[in-house]
Amino acid sequence: MGKRREAPGETALREAVEAAVRRLCALPAADAEDAADASASALAASPAGPEALGRALLRAAEAAVRGAWERGWQPADAVRLARRDAAPAAARFVVDAVAAEARRYPAGAFDARWAGQLDALSATVWWDGDGAFLDGFARRERIARFEAVAVALAALRLIARLPRIESAGPVPSRSGRPAAALPVTAPPKALGRIRALLAKAESTDFPEEAEAFSAKAQELMARHSIDAALLPAGDATAGDGPASCRLGVEGPYEPAKALLLGAVAEANHCRAVWSSELGFSTVVGFDADLELVELMYTSLLVQADTAMRRAADAHHRDRRSRRTRDFRESFLIAYASRIGDRLSTTARDVTARQAPSEVLPVLAARDLAVGETAERLFPTTTSHRLRGRDAEGWARGREAADEARLR
Repeated sequence: MGKRREAPGETALREAVEAAVRRLCALPAADAEDAADASASALAASPAGPEALGRALLRAAEAAVRGAWERGWQPADAVRLARRDAAPAAARFVVDAVAAEARRYPAGAFDARWAGQLDALSATVWWDGDGAFLDGFARRERIARFEAVAVALAALRLIARLPRIESAGPVPSRSGRPAAALPVTAPPKALGRIRALLAKAESTDFPEEAEAFSAKAQELMARHSIDAALLPAGDATAGDGPASCRLGVEGPYEPAKALLLGAVAEANHCRAVWSSELGFSTVVGFDADLELVELMYTSLLVQADTAMRRAADAHHRDRRSRRTRDFRESFLIAYASRIGDRLSTTARDVTARQAPSEVLPVLAARDLAVGETAERLFPTTTSHRLRGRDAEGWARGREAADEARLR
């Protein structure tokens, strides 16, 4: 935690690393790789030695990660983009950079969502002392030392070029003041039941059972949203307003997956805005609903993939053909559209049957607050109409989403 003192030679070396990264940032991607190799050769030949260079790379990485966090990025966002756009070794360096910066914070500085991201990324300090980092990284990646420096420079260029985006929560503080904690989004018992139902839906080989389990989970989610609205803190006119979180939307078939996430969000009093170039959607809603949207979306992705593969195999598709891609994409678009209709119907039915009359204005106010917040955060969104190119894939996707009676 806190700042570390640098020896004069190490300060100069860190500044040289940062200057190299700035030069790389000014270059197009086609020229950056050769320039990174040239800069790496010069840095690796520094008389200060590999230990000092390793420390300098880590100091530069910490500063770069901190800058990205202040521009609105969270650990999972940066690593997801690195895994999509950079070489595997560079993406792993980004994880190490996140771990190096995260260790500088006191206990309690990360809220539950940030802590969960760090845990999911396995962002931990595996090296024995910062002086051992460079050679340890080179050994782990099975590359030469100068190649490890080039990988680090490429990763730092990626982090430094991350644009400013809307914040999705408080930035952790090194001051020792804990970050604002996330409120409890659902009672543990209710959350456990929802998780158990979705796990059953993912594991069954029978589409009818999967649909029934998912429908029951959606019923519980709708009931929880009603219960949350009954609490004083759930009132949209109270101090606690809508929040936001980001969920990865990864290839293949990103548009169809973004459509699925949007459908799940709409059914649960949230809004999802897809940033296609950045690889994620931002979900806006009250904290009582955000975690449940993530659970349902993640489960439906698993279920959709299983159903899609089963449908493709049943019709003897050549998986390497263009037609297979059109079939699967059309399947997912149809599946997402129909599942969204059914989830929304289930949520409306639960509200009509179980919501007390006094909670209906609160639910309406919450929906209005979510819509206004989404428009404020993303004032220039555009809509895209997705069309399946394969009629049979579309039909099979509708069937997969429609196969079971939900009640």
